[in-house]
Amino acid sequence: MPDKKKNIINMTNIIKRYYIGQPNELQILNGIDLRVDEGEFVAIVGQSGSGKSTLMNIIGALDRPTEGEYFFNNRDISKMSDKELSKIRNKEIGFVFQNFNLIPRATALKNVELPMVYAKVGRKERTQRAKELLEMVDMSSRYNHNPNELSGGQKQRVAIARAMANNPNLILADEPTGALDTKTGRTVMDIFHKLHSEGKTIVLITHSPELAEETERIITISDGNIISDVVKK
Repeated sequence: MPDKKKNIINMTNIIKRYYIGQPNELQILNGIDLRVDEGEFVAIVGQSGSGKSTLMNIIGALDRPTEGEYFFNNRDISKMSDKELSKIRNKEIGFVFQNFNLIPRATALKNVELPMVYAKVGRKERTQRAKELLEMVDMSSRYNHNPNELSGGQKQRVAIARAMANNPNLILADEPTGALDTKTGRTVMDIFHKLHSEGKTIVLITHSPELAEETERIITISDGNIISDVVKK
């Protein structure tokens, strides 16, 4: 296992406002402090409107905080250009979304290859790695199927394989079982547990206490504040 002391996410006093300076100015995050170390499996739990999606977007470098500091892998996100942030999203963070976000007209293999295309990995190497990743999630018989030929669970397995394409430091999963039935959701969670056992850092965004209980640390957010942070022994 990796040294758990290495910091992946280090947030201090993260504030996020929208419509700044307007009568309808809205503050969503109220000074979030959050640290996640390498190798942790963390759940961020909250009801709709709690601020967890806004926090996820900032963790994933999809959005910037209005105030506060965010160091990802010891680098200050707030000082990075859009191009630098795009590179981090491509190479260092693997995203898994509730609605899969697969490219409809591309095969499973091409979907998994895509992040490696952006990372300028050679064709032969990326095809080989994409096949290995699809095999890892038990999708080797579906290389050449488009998303419309796959079930929800199969789409999510492809999405997980894609998230792993560039061997990221962090997997950020937003309600990854939300569109799946219980049995299929179980299969997807089992894949996350396997990745975690291999040393991957995983942050799971969920409204489900049952899913959160499967992780080793549960952070609860409400009205833009972290109201509890429980590490399970």
